[in-house]
Amino acid sequence: MARIVVVTSGKGGVGKTTTSASFSAGLAMRGHKTVVIDFDVGLRNLDLIMGCERRVVYDFVNVIQGEATLNQALIRDKQLENLFILPASQTRDKDALTKEGVEKALKELGEMGFEFIVCDSPAGIETGALMASYFADDALVVTNPEVSSVRDSDRILGILAAKSRRAEKGDEPIKEFLLLTRYNAKRVAEGEMLSLKDIEDILRIKLLGVIPESESVLQASNQGIPAIHLRESEVALAYQDAISRYLGEEKPMRYIDYAKPGLFKRLFGGK
Repeated sequence: MARIVVVTSGKGGVGKTTTSASFSAGLAMRGHKTVVIDFDVGLRNLDLIMGCERRVVYDFVNVIQGEATLNQALIRDKQLENLFILPASQTRDKDALTKEGVEKALKELGEMGFEFIVCDSPAGIETGALMASYFADDALVVTNPEVSSVRDSDRILGILAAKSRRAEKGDEPIKEFLLLTRYNAKRVAEGEMLSLKDIEDILRIKLLGVIPESESVLQASNQGIPAIHLRESEVALAYQDAISRYLGEEKPMRYIDYAKPGLFKRLFGGK
């Protein structure tokens, strides 16, 4: 049975789509048949980050409205045979997503043998975001170490707890995981960003990973590849660690401490 994972946040620009791309690619790297769906109708970006924008013929809304089958709309990733992308529509209205249509598509994907269905949610609490969250089994709450981002994430946690299918049925609640992106240990040490402990104290959900602030994320986006493919980069290693923890493995948390440079480094240009 497919596990439905929503990647969500209250605030835009925190790295949800980057995370959706790398998380789904990472699951596929580990041998799991995975599909990632773009729920951001009208403002799709996932296809750009996955490098398949020129291969989009049909989209998620076409499937929901019966204009195309899932087999016609799904795009197989060029690098990973067991990873597929279902792009959003760029021209339709957000209300084109219906609960019945989304449920039918998710059920069909499960019947096609997908082990994980990763839902890239738009920011906020509009139709696409609520629809992506409603059917979730697990939620990756993506936040930056800043007050507004953490506050908005706290609001999203309330919605996940109250307005999901699991909540309506009285089932086991959605499993919530925190993914902290754009973390800069030096700026945290200097008091410019919230600390990891501050964020954990506010949100009180399991920390899945800390993704360090890095220019390599932008480089990956411009190249049309998920950041997890940037071998041996800190960002790629951090995403790999997060996936290992999600799959139940123990991994020490990296990139959370700042080591002040010694005298030698300060004298000779170290930062």
